[in-house]
Amino acid sequence: MIAVKSMSVRANFKEWCRKVFNGETIIVSRPKNENVVMVSEKKYNELLKAKKNAEYLAMLDKSSAEAKAGGFIVKSLEELEEYE
Repeated sequence: MIAVKSMSVRANFKEWCRKVFNGETIIVSRPKNENVVMVSEKKYNELLKAKKNAEYLAMLDKSSAEAKAGGFIVKSLEELEEYE
């Protein structure tokens, strides 16, 4: 991970993009600590996928805990077909 000032990114944008594309993560420091991070599209997609997976696992954990606590209703296939 490399930290750079925004002026350096402006002056050498093509070079910083090349580094990011090759797997480097760049933190661009900005005034008032309003920093941004540059990552490749591939890394960004991996982060999104990891976030969605974590949300899904949290939902499964919650559902499992509710089921263990008895917070579910058991119905037969015939009972479910009555709602069609």
